[in-house]
Amino acid sequence: MVAAVELYFDTDATRRIRVLWDALEAEGVQSLRSLPGQRHRPHVSLTVAPRLDPDVVAEALAGTVVATPLRLSLQYAGQFVGRVLWLGPSPTPELLDHQAAVHERLASAGVPVSELYHPGRWVPHCTLSMRVPNALMAAAVRRCLEVLPVEATVAGAAVVDYARDIVRPLT
Repeated sequence: MVAAVELYFDTDATRRIRVLWDALEAEGVQSLRSLPGQRHRPHVSLTVAPRLDPDVVAEALAGTVVATPLRLSLQYAGQFVGRVLWLGPSPTPELLDHQAAVHERLASAGVPVSELYHPGRWVPHCTLSMRVPNALMAAAVRRCLEVLPVEATVAGAAVVDYARDIVRPLT
C-alpha cells in the first residue's frame, strides 16, 4: 500500500466518476469503490510514497495552497503496466506547475517520494481500477469512453495512507 497527496474533485465530477465505478463493477471490474475499507475518493495524486508522515508533509507544504481550484478536463482513458485503468486530465501548464511546486516543497523538506512522481515523469491520472482482468479491458475502456470528457475543479486535498488509516486534509 502507498501513501499519497491527493487532489479531490468538485461534487459533480466526483459523482460522475463514482457512477463510472459502478458501471465498471457491473462489468465485473473491481473499482476503487470496492477496495478494502471503501474509503477511496475520486482523485489525482500529486505524489506517492511507501509512507508519508502527515505532520511532516503538512509542515513542508505550509503556505502552499495544495487544494488550489485548478480546472481539470479528464479527456482520455489510459492503462499502466499491471492493468491499472485510469482517466487522464489534459496536462495543462497550471496542473504541471502545481505538481512541480508541491514536489519541490516536499523534496526541500527531505520527504522521499516515488521517482514516477517527479516532475517530468509524472503522468497525471485518476485511477479507476488497480487490476482490470485482460478479458474485460475492452469493456472497461468502452465504459470510460461513454463518460468522457469529465470537467472537474479541484475542491480539496489530503495526505492519505489507508494502510495506517490516515486521511489528513490539506488546504
